[in-house]
Amino acid sequence: MAQVFHPSFNVFSKASLLGGLALLLVVGWVWARYVRSDYVTGVDQFVNQPIPFSHQHHVSGLGIDCRYCHTSVENSAFAGIPPTQICMNCHSQIWLGSDMLEPVRSSYQNDVSIAWNRVYNLPGFVYFDHSIHLKKGVGCSTCHGQVEEMPLTRQAASLYMEWCLDCHRQPEQYVRPREEVFNMHWQPPADQIEQGTRLVEAYAIQRRTDCSTCHR
Repeated sequence: MAQVFHPSFNVFSKASLLGGLALLLVVGWVWARYVRSDYVTGVDQFVNQPIPFSHQHHVSGLGIDCRYCHTSVENSAFAGIPPTQICMNCHSQIWLGSDMLEPVRSSYQNDVSIAWNRVYNLPGFVYFDHSIHLKKGVGCSTCHGQVEEMPLTRQAASLYMEWCLDCHRQPEQYVRPREEVFNMHWQPPADQIEQGTRLVEAYAIQRRTDCSTCHR
């Protein structure tokens, strides 16, 4: 009986299998890099707002504390979007004729909220409570980065579950004294692990990594 396939077909078959496997690995690697890229996660990408609000100007320049605008951050799951009244506490007296602030004045006069666009937008199946993190010594800059240096607000972290779990598994690397939570210039000391370990015990911090902690 005549041979159906030429012996070289064996080499071709092996090369095809190895090539296909290599292609799958390359595609998988490219996809993994893509889904973690800044383009997908939104890290360091400015979000257009109806008014170009500058944290750099208000926090670093004027020294306004986070809690002045985000009034519910210490007692609620949500930091709170500042109502127009808070803006007008100052801007009813300064920059009265600024064209850039016309949407603020219009919002106040017509009692219509400004349609701010969210910068940090967790999926609906993820629960996050600002107040408990602050009470446990997690500073604003730990999650939001050096927001006091941002002329336009941008996302500083990927918000992937692995990013959250890194802190939940090793809280001693991230916690700080409660009185420093709102200090945007605070830097971890050389003995952060030692001090952090003491704070973990003092603040009764639990290494919560079970699913129900965030997925409720």
